[in-house]
Amino acid sequence: MNIYHTLEEFHKLSNAIVTSGTFDGVHLGHQKILTRLREIAQTTSGESVVITYWPHPRTVVSEATDLHLLSTIEEKIELLQLQGVQHLLIIPFTRDFSELTSEQFIRQILVDKIGTQKLVIGYDHRFGRNREGSFEHLSQNASLYGFEVEEIPRQDVDHVGVSSSKIRQALLEGNVHIAAEYLGRAYSLTGVVVKGNQLGRTIGYPTANIHVSESYKLIPADGVYAVQVQVNDKIHGGMMNIGMRPTIHGTHRTAEVNIFNFDEDIYGTDITVSFIEKIRNEQKFNGLDALKAQLLQDKQTALQLLKKY
Repeated sequence: MNIYHTLEEFHKLSNAIVTSGTFDGVHLGHQKILTRLREIAQTTSGESVVITYWPHPRTVVSEATDLHLLSTIEEKIELLQLQGVQHLLIIPFTRDFSELTSEQFIRQILVDKIGTQKLVIGYDHRFGRNREGSFEHLSQNASLYGFEVEEIPRQDVDHVGVSSSKIRQALLEGNVHIAAEYLGRAYSLTGVVVKGNQLGRTIGYPTANIHVSESYKLIPADGVYAVQVQVNDKIHGGMMNIGMRPTIHGTHRTAEVNIFNFDEDIYGTDITVSFIEKIRNEQKFNGLDALKAQLLQDKQTALQLLKKY
């Protein structure tokens, strides 16, 4: 996949089959659009192009500081690559760019810069200043712009009511299994292992504390989860606690994972945790012995849940 981080890097194609959107999470609805994009490109000897934007438009247009995203830009690139996209154009989303009218977007970017021959969009796709551009406008003026437009029907994209906002809500409620159904895969976090207070080691459950550097990356609701952990290309089972650790009077929210049958030193290593199922809410126990007894139960529950994977 060819990746372009500015419009200037992109060179006009002779037969570009294009789609555009934020593609946060690259969920099943997005995958429907991308599958159709790939099909058209293959049958017309064209080249598939995905236009996406960074940072997320809502953080610029509405200055949303509390927006949490399903994918970092690195994760989005990797997910789109897995979908067989040939060209990925990441347009820096700025105030100035947000002021482009739909007409300017079509003329300057889709036609003049990319060489669009066919545009594939989801049923609710809007573009241009104040989201004024629409499928109706594009289809009515297709001959004027010199490219075809295909809209993916709502029943195809939205067949399970999937949307990035619904996935975010499911994760914020701890419903990681619902998020997985919508995503077509388990939701995951990637971060570097940092030193904690190492209390877990003293009670037989050493944990890797994960620091996720991207503050906008959504971390699921507090609680204990059965997880899979990727460390140096190997997958391990584990259980993860997200929260304030009230039993030991924690002062800040942490995400720490106990990796089963694992005793390597991985401080400073990037690991990826995939959420399989929530086991229970975080709770305060009456001392470390009670906590240790509960952790044994949690591990047994996690091992049962992980047998399915």
